[in-house]
Amino acid sequence: MPPAVDVIVVNFNAGEALLRCIRSVLEQDLPVSLTLVDNASTDGSAERAAAEFGGRPGFSLLRSPDNPGFATAINRAVALSLHPSPAGDTSPPAPRPAADYLLILNPDCELAPGALAALCRALAADPAAGLAGPLVTDAAGRARRGTLRRFPDPWKSFLTFSGLWRLGRRWPRFRGVEVDGALPDAVTAAEAVSGACMLLRRSAFLAAGCMDARYGLHCEDLDLMYRLRQGGLHCLYVPQARAVHHQGLSSRSRPLWVHWQKHRGMQRFFQKFQARRYTGLLGGPLGGMARWAVIAGIWARFALTLPPILLRNLLRR
Repeated sequence: MPPAVDVIVVNFNAGEALLRCIRSVLEQDLPVSLTLVDNASTDGSAERAAAEFGGRPGFSLLRSPDNPGFATAINRAVALSLHPSPAGDTSPPAPRPAADYLLILNPDCELAPGALAALCRALAADPAAGLAGPLVTDAAGRARRGTLRRFPDPWKSFLTFSGLWRLGRRWPRFRGVEVDGALPDAVTAAEAVSGACMLLRRSAFLAAGCMDARYGLHCEDLDLMYRLRQGGLHCLYVPQARAVHHQGLSSRSRPLWVHWQKHRGMQRFFQKFQARRYTGLLGGPLGGMARWAVIAGIWARFALTLPPILLRNLLRR
């Protein structure tokens, strides 16, 4: 039976979480193919995945000699349109018919039973949707930040960082990136959902130009969702589908690099989609000053938030 969904998991030192992630995919009640792209992990996680799943139909492993970034790994897997092959096989994979749906899943995410089918049903029922995301929770069942969100801009980002977004419950002008109050119980059109688990129409992904490989890590998901909206498609939040996200496992070995990439991604998103708006609105030197003020604010945030991140990482050791 041809796969209903092509699943891509990009791994970097996700440890045992990677095995749980793959099991949760292969236990879904839809036929799937799964491509694991390993970005030069050093913790043995790719080898353990190859040993456990290498003989399973629909499982393929791509090994990268270095870490080219998340977006590059996704694009490579989509372009190759993999044919399942023995894990660790370094020969070029043979092409196979591609599924209509594409699931991009973090290696520290686990799908709940039936989650994939619920996402597929939601997309199939809404031709104007290009991407669907589940309710993403922590291990205790609490919704993760970013499960349902708005596109960031300098004002919304400032409100979120400062905590002033709480005023948005009374005054809409103060709404930040995060959605206020309880999450909806029904399928809801959204600006953006969590990038940890994204089901896309393959046609929409290709029409949008795939992932922007100039992002290293972080914000490439928002970039993709923003380009889908520019193409006339919206995202869906699907609470009937659930995924547990054990956040940050891959980043613990290199917190400074990950934090830098996050802010580098913020800067690229702003410059790509929003900087011209500030230049055009204010005009001349004022527009340029506003643009550079936003970029300075991004890196001021980097400096302010880095020490507690490094401290938490040190305490984990």
